[in-house]
Amino acid sequence: MAQQELDHLSGQTTTGHEWDGLKELNTPLPKWWLYVFYACIIWSFGYFLFYPSWPMVSDYTKGLWGATMRSDSIAAYETGIKDRLARAKIPADASVDQIKGNKDFLEFAMANGKAAFGDNCAPCHGSGATGAPGYPSLQDDDWLWGGKLADVYQTIRYGIRSGHSQARDSQMPNFGKDGVLKKEEMTAVADYVVSLSDTSVKGTDAGKKLFSDNCAACHGEDAKGNLELGAPNLADKIWLYGGGSAKVIAQMNVASHGVMPAWEDRLDPITVKSLAVYVHSLGGGK
Repeated sequence: MAQQELDHLSGQTTTGHEWDGLKELNTPLPKWWLYVFYACIIWSFGYFLFYPSWPMVSDYTKGLWGATMRSDSIAAYETGIKDRLARAKIPADASVDQIKGNKDFLEFAMANGKAAFGDNCAPCHGSGATGAPGYPSLQDDDWLWGGKLADVYQTIRYGIRSGHSQARDSQMPNFGKDGVLKKEEMTAVADYVVSLSDTSVKGTDAGKKLFSDNCAACHGEDAKGNLELGAPNLADKIWLYGGGSAKVIAQMNVASHGVMPAWEDRLDPITVKSLAVYVHSLGGGK
């Protein structure tokens, strides 16, 4: 049994434990530290009782208050929206044209739209709205469904293939995968389409005939697209999924269809309208 003794240098008793000549002093913890420690224990029981804290197999304890970081964040977001709408001084029923035509409304909408674009749109379209493969540039004048302010507003509000009942939608057939066209036929069509904007590529009459039979119904005989159908202009050298015959063939073989969310389900009405006004002002709006 370890034997305690008095340490003459410190005046404290030892615990009786000794390692290589070093004796352990029996020094009590400071009372203030113990009080803080006990208070933390009491506080932890209170936290466990009122807040979510204990994980279970498929869920967790909700606590008597049911408060979570998510619910707090949602509440703070909703409060922020109310404050922003109060400061906006833009009537909720104001149209995008009315907002653009009012100096005070326009000033707020531009600032609000720019901030909303950076938070919500820039991850896909880029901070400068110049786009990327699969994500259209908003700086040019090439629009699938029209570049008028009302058109831009509708696209932002309801989205593209978003699942919303009023969302923009267009479908291009899988000409290769579904056996509509053979490989050499897709090559002829792709070369013809690319030749419309790139003189270094030679199109053929066979490619033009195949285009007229299979593609002109949507893209037009002149391949300049159809805004009502969301069919892109194929003669302006602006490509959503990349230019060149190989990229066009890949799109013809298995078509890519991008998705844009319906922002009216995620943002307040004034912010959606502000986004439309801001995007329209970037230089590509008609």
